[in-house]
Amino acid sequence: MATDTLKSDTGASGAAAGRTVRRLLLDNGALSALVVLLVAMSLLSGDFLTTQNLLNVGVQAAVTAILAFGVTFVIVSAGIDLSVGSVAALSATVLAWSATSQGLPVWLALVLAVVTGIACGFVNGALVSYGKLPPFIATLAMLSIARGLSLVISQGKPIDFPGSISVLGDTLGGWLPVPVLVMVVMGLIAALILARTYIGRSMYAIGGNEEAARLSGLRVKRQKLAIYALSGLFAAVAGIVLASRLTSAQPQAAQGYELDAIAAVVIGGASLAGGVGKASGTLIGALILAVLRNGLNLLSVSAFWQQVVIGVVIALAVLLDTVRRKAGSGAVAPGGSSAAPGSPGSGRKGAGAVKFGIAALCVAVVVGAVSYFNSGSSGGSTKVGMSLSTLNNPFFVQMKAGAQAEAKSAGVDLTVTDAQNDASQQANQLQNFTSSGVKSIIVNPVDSDAAGPAVRGANKADIPVVAADRGVNKARTATLVASDNVAGGRLAAKALADRLGGKGSIVVLQGTAGTSASRERGAGFAEGLKSYPGIKVVAKQPADFDRTKGLDVMTNLLQSHPGISGVFAENDEMALGAVRALGSKAGKSVSVIGFDGTPDGLKAVGAGTLYASVAQQPKELGRIAVQNAVNAAEGKKVDSMVKVPVKVVTKNNVADFS
Repeated sequence: MATDTLKSDTGASGAAAGRTVRRLLLDNGALSALVVLLVAMSLLSGDFLTTQNLLNVGVQAAVTAILAFGVTFVIVSAGIDLSVGSVAALSATVLAWSATSQGLPVWLALVLAVVTGIACGFVNGALVSYGKLPPFIATLAMLSIARGLSLVISQGKPIDFPGSISVLGDTLGGWLPVPVLVMVVMGLIAALILARTYIGRSMYAIGGNEEAARLSGLRVKRQKLAIYALSGLFAAVAGIVLASRLTSAQPQAAQGYELDAIAAVVIGGASLAGGVGKASGTLIGALILAVLRNGLNLLSVSAFWQQVVIGVVIALAVLLDTVRRKAGSGAVAPGGSSAAPGSPGSGRKGAGAVKFGIAALCVAVVVGAVSYFNSGSSGGSTKVGMSLSTLNNPFFVQMKAGAQAEAKSAGVDLTVTDAQNDASQQANQLQNFTSSGVKSIIVNPVDSDAAGPAVRGANKADIPVVAADRGVNKARTATLVASDNVAGGRLAAKALADRLGGKGSIVVLQGTAGTSASRERGAGFAEGLKSYPGIKVVAKQPADFDRTKGLDVMTNLLQSHPGISGVFAENDEMALGAVRALGSKAGKSVSVIGFDGTPDGLKAVGAGTLYASVAQQPKELGRIAVQNAVNAAEGKKVDSMVKVPVKVVTKNNVADFS
């Protein structure tokens, strides 16, 4: 009898546990998606379910999650905060600048950084509450203001981060990442605020019905000030953690992170209409994004398709929010009793089934994309990873093409990723390469200093690293394959000065502020112009290496400087934008020189609208980088530096390059 009773109790408890797990998954679509996604990635990649890689996922989710916790407060109260990425960058820049450049004690610099984040959030709240601006507009303005202040303070250059704070980007005991611990602590604080404090209850009340909250005696305006200030506080912490990982404050850091933060909150179950959301859901949403990026990197999925897959998952998450609010509008019957079909309780069950179905659909989309669009790898036996600073620039697209062609002919399995000019994202990619067991790594750094910590991680794993186009600071590389940007800038100055006869007024279109390519090319050009005192630079403006921005900036400069005789653009894309703005003047009364020797640039040189371009031969650079990576992986000796020649291409010799 006792045995029968024991069996009965055991069976009942097992069934109850099963029901609990099933109910947990059905009631939480984000958790269901994360579980199925983890299983799918584990089956697709043998490198995914390792301790080191799972820790990588945690580190890569940390900054987004911390930002998203702050954004959760705002979204629960039916607002939006688009400024958190810029506020994070500004807070980190203030800390590094005040401690490094101004010599303030580190603790005081840390306080200033946190106060900066809170102040930005407070201004957002004041604009929304008392200025009556829509949250979208108020925070969009702060996005621009904070980013601009970050650039002004840093002068567009990365600033070394204090060593005592950089420990936030390190590990404890050689294995436990500190960013993960900070993420957990900030998540617990966010959960406590939402569930156990007066301001947390106020967020839900305001998001549910702001007018009803006001009429019930809630001081809505003051609460919004506090809500946005909390978002700024969490953004400041995220910025400090991010800068600690990179050991430098990057003025362009965290660009686009506000969108990831909002996506994490929505994927985690919060409603953009307000009144719904929790910290645990936000954490799950951030982990889903990190798992997607990490897994797709390990599976060698094309960088372009990765963006498509992640975008589809975000869209499906918003669809889930809409379906959930419609299908789950009914409540559980009083007392928690079961309801008959068609009753509120059955609506809740139906909503759970819908959540689980859409979660499964999300995973199916990912798996399908991996199966059909796994085109980031060249195929072969020796595995080599290549992280490019951006693929939104023809120069780096050509570098990729040259690398892939060499990999194919040599039988090398080459995986190419796109860092999208984000030093943090590139650090994640390098970590993923290291944990996936590639034989060697090629890195074209977004920033030479910021790439250092991740490359040091590869050094510890005895994986040789080849730097391409730009060097890596404070880390060991097998070789640097590069053109000399400074020498190229000097050549451009000489070519333009000779064209103008040593006299004239010119403008300079600069690249993305803070990037080493822009700094080096600009420095070389300025150095070269010292030999030509008759040439005056009347304006310098950034156009971010972008053709459209080059067109707009050049159009504006022509209004105040209509008599210019020359233009130097730090890449061909901006030069072609300038040519478009100059119209019939290009190649006649105004001479334009670009940089890179891209196909479009060489075509314009042949047509005479672009006077010259400093050609770097990016395909050759990519080809040589792969050769050296393979040699380093096989233990062969490689030179510490391989120079790819740069040449000034004019109409006279363009046929040799085309």
